[in-house]
Amino acid sequence: MTGAEARPPAASLALYDRTARDAAATVIANYSTSFALACRLLGVRTRPHVRSVYALVRVADEVVDGPAAAAGLPIPEAAAVLDGLERETLASIDRGFSANLIVHAFALTARECGIGADLVGPFFTAMRTDLSIRAHDGDSHDEYVYGSAEVVGLMCLRVFLNAGEADPVDPPPALADGARRLGAAFQDVNFLRDLDHDGSVLGRDYLGLESGSVSRDDVLARIDRDLAAAAEVIPSLPADCRRAVTAAHDLFAELSVRLRADPGTAGRVRVPDTVKARLAARAWLGFAPREVRA
Repeated sequence: MTGAEARPPAASLALYDRTARDAAATVIANYSTSFALACRLLGVRTRPHVRSVYALVRVADEVVDGPAAAAGLPIPEAAAVLDGLERETLASIDRGFSANLIVHAFALTARECGIGADLVGPFFTAMRTDLSIRAHDGDSHDEYVYGSAEVVGLMCLRVFLNAGEADPVDPPPALADGARRLGAAFQDVNFLRDLDHDGSVLGRDYLGLESGSVSRDDVLARIDRDLAAAAEVIPSLPADCRRAVTAAHDLFAELSVRLRADPGTAGRVRVPDTVKARLAARAWLGFAPREVRA
């Protein structure tokens, strides 16, 4: 081929790596303006890695949440696609290359930051749950939230601690607990925001509200406890990621406030762009995470 042949192998790989990370950034920019805003507050050391983590998460989520079905894939075929994505992800972490650009970007991050099968496996297990379980009880909710959100928080924590380091380290227990609880709060907030869509379109009850095993107030109280616990450890994070995590925390704390005030009949609760900008500016200026009434 012309072009590629003119580059030394190392330069070709560097170009491929950059292209993969650019692809991950595009996925995030197109799917979540709020997350893209928070990512811009990250330092250059961690920003591409966090984008790569969330890009893979988003692609896997789309296999089970609509686009695959809209393309005509029945559930068994969607499950096969998801299984193949997991196999390719784990294999690419081992070998250092994937023909799938999003997987390649994630594998680069995983290899540098110490993300392994202990976190990747539970994530894909949770994604498979979406193809088979329609109504969750307390135990299955907790298991799903661990795999779909808490391990993502742990992946990001490994990025925060290990990006740019020669030897990845395990996170301290207090930081790991904070990462898990922040991820859990994010997920429960999204469950409440998407309650109508999840029920009427996807036919899922993640929270157990339909069965009466938990109330909306119970869920909101759990969210606030998790946000409060996470806020306590955010100041212990490395300085170049503290602002972004504070901005994300404060955005979801604002959503929690608005969910409490919303009767559930006015559509998906959102935070206006002006408020998002104010929260981002507050975080950028170094303010501590906002207090949450737990």
